Amino acid sequence: MKLISWNVNGLRAVHRKDVFLPFIKKVKPDILCLQETKSSEDQLVDEIKNVKGYYSYYASSQLRKGYSGVAIYSKEKPLKVECGMGIKKFDQEGRLLIAHYKNFVLLNGYFPNGGAGPERFKYKMEFYDAFLKYIEKLRKKGKKIIFCGDVNTAHEAIDLARPKANEKNTGFLPEERAWIDEVVYSGYIDTFRYFYPNKKDAYSYWDMKTRARDRNVGWRIDYFFISSDLSSKLNKAGILSKELGSDHCPITLELKN
Repeated sequence: MKLISWNVNGLRAVHRKDVFLPFIKKVKPDILCLQETKSSEDQLVDEIKNVKGYYSYYASSQLRKGYSGVAIYSKEKPLKVECGMGIKKFDQEGRLLIAHYKNFVLLNGYFPNGGAGPERFKYKMEFYDAFLKYIEKLRKKGKKIIFCGDVNTAHEAIDLARPKANEKNTGFLPEERAWIDEVVYSGYIDTFRYFYPNKKDAYSYWDMKTRARDRNVGWRIDYFFISSDLSSKLNKAGILSKELGSDHCPITLELKN
């Protein structure tokens, strides 16, 4: 089973660039998770909503148009799909879709950015804490967990090109990194690091304003995590750094059937 996660920085934009449908045709994911779709379902043209061979699901911001948003495209119809964690202040931004399958629960998240002042940083950390509590509740019910998306934090120094210069910047602050530590300590596996524990210069996001991608001055802030009870299913994980269309590139996870 092949899963893809991609912050597209605007689903309509990546479609206008003639990237979205050709990407699906080429890569043929079993499940495709998108973040920062910046659109509600009613703003999408039919060929985006009805991709042949896929069921599609969307969550969008209820606060403003063209902001946040996530989507899941799945060859197999999930048993059920939920939007959010049941906490209004987080759910109203359209940041989380939860798809229940027979053998696992998949959570596709666009986690908040901690910039734009202390209130927003507080919101990010509260979202983090609520999310971890939510998936731990699912695990206590016997569910196996896969979660993916733009987590908006680089975990270790190896996960960004300029760690020293970003020590005091959101996305690499001690509190943010400590949350990912907590995720790992709770029994979740960063699938890319599982296969490539020491791989350097492997990033999933680059600042477009400074043409950072050309120089590979990037950040690895997009992840696939799995609960440890799925570890025997791990087959491959990777970063599709040559795929263009967004300031992020797609990341991959392959599980044994």
